[in-house]
Amino acid sequence: MPRTLVEFPGVTSGGAEPARQPDGLLHYGDLTPCLTELLDLRVHRYAQRDAVVEVGAAGRPTQRISYRELWTSASRVAGGLGNRGIGYGDRVGIALPNGIRWAQAFLGALLSGAVPVPINCAAGPAEVAHMLADSAIDFLLDGELPIGPAFIDDGASLGEVALLCYTRGLGAKPKGVELSNENLLSAIESVIAAERLPTDGVKNLVLLPLAHATGCVDQFLPTLAVGGTVFVGSGIEAGDVRAIVEDEEIDVLTAGPATYGLLAAGRVLSGLVHDGMRRICCAGGALTDQVSAALRSAFPAAAQWSWWGATETSGVALTMPEDAASTHPGCVGAAFGATEVALWGPEADAGVGELLCRGPNVMRGYWRDPVATAAQFTGQWFHTGDQVRIDSDGFVRLLAQ
Repeated sequence: MPRTLVEFPGVTSGGAEPARQPDGLLHYGDLTPCLTELLDLRVHRYAQRDAVVEVGAAGRPTQRISYRELWTSASRVAGGLGNRGIGYGDRVGIALPNGIRWAQAFLGALLSGAVPVPINCAAGPAEVAHMLADSAIDFLLDGELPIGPAFIDDGASLGEVALLCYTRGLGAKPKGVELSNENLLSAIESVIAAERLPTDGVKNLVLLPLAHATGCVDQFLPTLAVGGTVFVGSGIEAGDVRAIVEDEEIDVLTAGPATYGLLAAGRVLSGLVHDGMRRICCAGGALTDQVSAALRSAFPAAAQWSWWGATETSGVALTMPEDAASTHPGCVGAAFGATEVALWGPEADAGVGELLCRGPNVMRGYWRDPVATAAQFTGQWFHTGDQVRIDSDGFVRLLAQ
């Protein structure tokens, strides 16, 4: 039977609305030329606010760093990298745990003109070795950070690679995903609009690895883009969450479905009623009814929002707004922001097939692998490899593989 491509509508997320451009894709207008320029503007606007707070044992903060301090220290890391011959287009690996040093290393690599390559510390030795070799790392930040005279390379543009993020995806070995400045800035715009993030200093407790697109692109960067504070740590346990939330008056909680399941199953939320929580964000899938109810009891004023995506889509593609969860049970969401989705396959007209995505958040391609890149695209449509059903409202349900 012939394969058919059928497009489906997305959902309106509010905020800045993208417009279709001559290339056929939706794009956000008035983006800064690059990620570092956006962050530079935020540093000057929110200089004295806490940018990152590192959380240690028992959920207690161990270190805080303001926007000005973070930017200054990152620019000195950039200078230190420059003293070691690192500059435009070089790959800088970041093999550090969640924390302030991770933020300094990541931003330092960006400010040097290099491309950060986050390395997941939880990956096995073979995977780490593969990522380091495949990306042809020019310098690895895995210990003491290099320090030099403050330096900022401000010559980047929207189309240039800003991040090389590895994903296992459909293959046996992780592939390097090239994400451009426009990819990252578009994902940031989409998340800010969907979550309706304010600029009054949100406090986001991120229980996700910053080495992944979901933690870095979809939470760390959007929080900085609105002048908020990112709370992170390398060993935060479920039992620590209560202390952080209460002591620091956290108003955004971000985690994956498994972590929320642990919070709901344990006694972490028992007796906790925190009216200051504004948003519960679930990465990688929708909350179950049971977990959602437990979170609602603990955080009665919080809107619950979930998203689903791939590294190749900058971590975001589908969103499940709170008001749609009850009317579309079992679904992971609908396309939002500038992302569009389609179905591919002989039953696409009936609403069943492989999920395809396109938009300004979709990767440039796989690092040094044009064959794999070509195999994952039909025109501008990225093949996710996921078999799904899409209903008449555009909401997606994942099917068993």
